[in-house]
Amino acid sequence: MTEQYDNLSVSDKLIRKYERFYTNIFKDAESGSIKVAKQIADLIRDRNEHGKECVLGLATGSSPIGVYRELVRMHKEEGLSFKNVITFNLDEYYPMAKEHVQSYYYFMHKHLFNHIDIPKENVNIPDGTVELESIFDYCQSYEQKIKDAGGIDMQLLGIGRTGHVGFNEPGSGLNSPTRLITLDSLTMSDAASDFLAIENVPRRAITMGIETIMSACSIVLMAWGDKKATIISRAIEGEISDLVPATYLQKHPNVQIVLDAPAATELSRIKTPWLVKEIAWNDKLIRKAVVWLCNKLDKSVLKLTNRDYNDNNLSSLVANHGPAYDINLKVFNMLQKSITGWPGG
Repeated sequence: MTEQYDNLSVSDKLIRKYERFYTNIFKDAESGSIKVAKQIADLIRDRNEHGKECVLGLATGSSPIGVYRELVRMHKEEGLSFKNVITFNLDEYYPMAKEHVQSYYYFMHKHLFNHIDIPKENVNIPDGTVELESIFDYCQSYEQKIKDAGGIDMQLLGIGRTGHVGFNEPGSGLNSPTRLITLDSLTMSDAASDFLAIENVPRRAITMGIETIMSACSIVLMAWGDKKATIISRAIEGEISDLVPATYLQKHPNVQIVLDAPAATELSRIKTPWLVKEIAWNDKLIRKAVVWLCNKLDKSVLKLTNRDYNDNNLSSLVANHGPAYDINLKVFNMLQKSITGWPGG
């Protein structure tokens, strides 16, 4: 956990008791992106004041676009300079020409590098044009270049629906280095619209490894939208597993997760708040809790007992609105009234 977590009140820690990372939830992606951009700007300025270079690990995809937009604004309106910044991008499709509109080289220049004063020689993006027989040596040299720069100060990450970070797909090992990988079918499917058809999506990519990512001093993982909610919940609250590579980050001492409200909907403190705190019960929450209990116990509403409620962190519901019979009947009637015989509801 991070220093931010250590500074939380006891009640705030209890609310987060199922979360294995310090997690910040914002009302929308823009608010979260501005917060992350400010952290990056503060780091750049701090390193500059001490006469040091700032080494950033950068990501692509939809998650960091708002961050890059805010960094460009700060450069143009506040004078934030990137002259002391060195960047290393996580990944690139393979094979992929730099000038291709779907290359990450093109993406990074479109959204960030063309609009700031970073020296060209300080920009590092995996090269999707390297000959196949040279890939192994190239990946090793990319790792060495990161080490020669002093390591990454802050690594930005998104997360794919497979749980990948970078292009480290399920099955990736904790000690995996920068390498050539084969993309998961779900990852390819998600990219299909960008390439107009799944047949056009490259089947391979060069990616920093899990070990490479874990060597960063600090890590910020961002996720926006309800499509990321399920995998985010598994990454934040689940056990470490190579089936969800993002869970490896639980082993890192300084990781921050930044979410918008839709991406956080499957977290326990949002989905089942009665598991982590005392709540003021209303009809909406009562219905939500009872439906959750029915699904968990595989029981119908009218068969739930006082013990079912008490054994599943719902004793306060029974104490304030019980007994179980009354709650069951109340929710049964709610559900019954929500059913209509008209087509389309």
